[in-house]
Amino acid sequence: MPNSDDTYGTHNKQTKIISQEYDGSTALTSFANVDEAKSYYFTDEALTVIDECCTVLEWALVADDRGDDTQLKTTFAFGHKGTAGIAEADDWAGQYNIRKTALRDAAGWVKPGILPVFTDSSDHLV
Repeated sequence: MPNSDDTYGTHNKQTKIISQEYDGSTALTSFANVDEAKSYYFTDEALTVIDECCTVLEWALVADDRGDDTQLKTTFAFGHKGTAGIAEADDWAGQYNIRKTALRDAAGWVKPGILPVFTDSSDHLV
Protein backbone atom coordinates (compact mmCIF):
# COMPACT_ATOMS: atom_id res chain seq x y z
CA MET A 1 0.00 0.00 0.00
CA PRO A 2 1.43 3.40 -0.92
CA ASN A 3 2.32 5.91 1.77
CA SER A 4 -0.19 8.66 2.58
CA ASP A 5 2.27 11.55 2.77
CA ASP A 6 0.36 14.03 0.58
CA THR A 7 0.16 17.01 2.95
CA TYR A 8 2.42 19.00 0.63
CA GLY A 9 0.92 17.60 -2.57
CA THR A 10 2.38 15.00 -4.89
CA HIS A 11 5.10 15.48 -7.45
CA ASN A 12 6.97 13.75 -10.26
CA LYS A 13 3.93 11.93 -11.66
CA GLN A 14 4.89 9.27 -14.18
CA THR A 15 3.08 6.58 -16.10
CA LYS A 16 4.82 3.52 -17.50
CA ILE A 17 3.55 0.67 -19.64
CA ILE A 18 5.50 -2.50 -18.98
CA SER A 19 5.45 -5.08 -21.74
CA GLN A 20 7.11 -8.33 -22.63
CA GLU A 21 9.66 -8.40 -25.38
CA TYR A 22 8.02 -10.08 -28.37
CA ASP A 23 10.18 -11.96 -30.86
CA GLY A 24 7.29 -12.91 -33.15
CA SER A 25 7.32 -16.58 -32.29
CA THR A 26 7.31 -17.10 -28.52
CA ALA A 27 3.90 -16.83 -26.87
CA LEU A 28 3.53 -13.99 -24.41
CA THR A 29 2.18 -14.51 -20.91
CA SER A 30 -1.39 -13.25 -20.49
CA PHE A 31 -2.47 -12.11 -17.05
CA ALA A 32 -5.74 -12.76 -15.24
CA ASN A 33 -5.31 -9.78 -12.89
CA VAL A 34 -2.99 -6.95 -11.86
CA ASP A 35 -1.40 -8.83 -8.96
CA GLU A 36 -0.39 -11.66 -11.27
CA ALA A 37 1.22 -9.19 -13.68
CA LYS A 38 3.05 -7.33 -10.91
CA SER A 39 4.44 -10.61 -9.59
CA TYR A 40 5.46 -11.70 -13.09
CA TYR A 41 7.56 -8.61 -13.76
CA PHE A 42 8.83 -7.42 -10.37
CA THR A 43 10.62 -9.03 -7.43
CA ASP A 44 8.99 -8.85 -4.02
CA GLU A 45 11.70 -6.40 -2.96
CA ALA A 46 10.93 -4.10 -5.89
CA LEU A 47 7.21 -4.14 -5.09
CA THR A 48 8.04 -3.24 -1.48
CA VAL A 49 10.07 -0.22 -2.64
CA ILE A 50 7.27 0.89 -4.95
CA ASP A 51 4.63 0.52 -2.23
CA GLU A 52 6.66 2.25 0.47
CA CYS A 53 7.94 5.20 -1.57
CA CYS A 54 5.00 6.07 -3.83
CA THR A 55 2.20 8.25 -2.53
CA VAL A 56 0.03 7.91 -5.63
CA LEU A 57 0.04 4.41 -7.09
CA GLU A 58 -2.37 2.81 -9.54
CA TRP A 59 -2.01 -0.30 -11.69
CA ALA A 60 -4.01 -1.67 -14.64
CA LEU A 61 -3.73 -4.41 -17.22
CA VAL A 62 -3.33 -3.34 -20.83
CA ALA A 63 -4.23 -5.43 -23.86
CA ASP A 64 -1.64 -5.87 -26.58
CA ASP A 65 -2.28 -5.60 -30.33
CA ARG A 66 -3.76 -9.10 -30.30
CA GLY A 67 -6.23 -8.21 -27.53
CA ASP A 68 -4.48 -10.20 -24.79
CA ASP A 69 -3.73 -8.70 -21.35
CA THR A 70 0.04 -9.07 -21.58
CA GLN A 71 1.02 -5.57 -20.44
CA LEU A 72 0.95 -3.74 -17.13
CA LYS A 73 0.42 -0.01 -16.71
CA THR A 74 1.29 1.98 -13.62
CA THR A 75 0.89 5.61 -12.65
CA PHE A 76 2.83 6.83 -9.64
CA ALA A 77 3.82 10.06 -7.91
CA PHE A 78 5.62 11.00 -4.72
CA GLY A 79 4.65 13.07 -1.72
CA HIS A 80 7.02 15.34 0.13
CA LYS A 81 7.93 14.62 3.73
CA GLY A 82 7.78 18.34 4.45
CA THR A 83 10.56 18.35 7.00
CA ALA A 84 12.51 21.60 6.82
CA GLY A 85 15.97 21.02 5.45
CA ILE A 86 15.34 17.43 4.37
CA ALA A 87 17.89 16.26 1.85
CA GLU A 88 16.50 15.39 -1.57
CA ALA A 89 17.84 11.85 -1.17
CA ASP A 90 15.78 11.42 2.02
CA ASP A 91 12.47 12.45 0.47
CA TRP A 92 10.16 9.87 -1.12
CA ALA A 93 11.28 10.33 -4.74
CA GLY A 94 14.92 10.27 -3.67
CA GLN A 95 14.40 7.13 -1.60
CA TYR A 96 12.66 5.48 -4.55
CA ASN A 97 15.55 6.28 -6.90
CA ILE A 98 18.25 5.16 -4.46
CA ARG A 99 16.51 1.91 -3.54
CA LYS A 100 15.52 1.14 -7.14
CA THR A 101 19.09 1.72 -8.35
CA ALA A 102 20.49 -0.55 -5.62
CA LEU A 103 18.08 -3.34 -6.59
CA ARG A 104 18.74 -2.88 -10.32
CA ASP A 105 22.49 -2.98 -9.74
CA ALA A 106 22.03 -6.23 -7.81
CA ALA A 107 19.76 -7.67 -10.54
CA GLY A 108 16.86 -7.56 -8.10
CA TRP A 109 14.38 -5.10 -9.62
CA VAL A 110 12.71 -7.41 -12.14
CA LYS A 111 12.40 -11.18 -11.99
CA PRO A 112 15.35 -13.18 -13.36
CA GLY A 113 14.92 -14.06 -17.01
CA ILE A 114 12.33 -11.33 -17.57
CA LEU A 115 13.37 -8.53 -19.92
CA PRO A 116 10.48 -6.08 -19.67
CA VAL A 117 10.18 -3.07 -21.91
CA PHE A 118 9.27 0.12 -20.04
CA THR A 119 7.51 2.76 -22.15
CA ASP A 120 6.57 6.23 -20.92
CA SER A 121 2.94 7.23 -21.31
CA SER A 122 1.17 10.54 -20.82
CA ASP A 123 -2.17 8.76 -20.37
CA HIS A 124 -2.21 8.64 -16.55
CA LEU A 125 -4.47 6.27 -14.64
CA VAL A 126 -5.12 8.94 -11.97
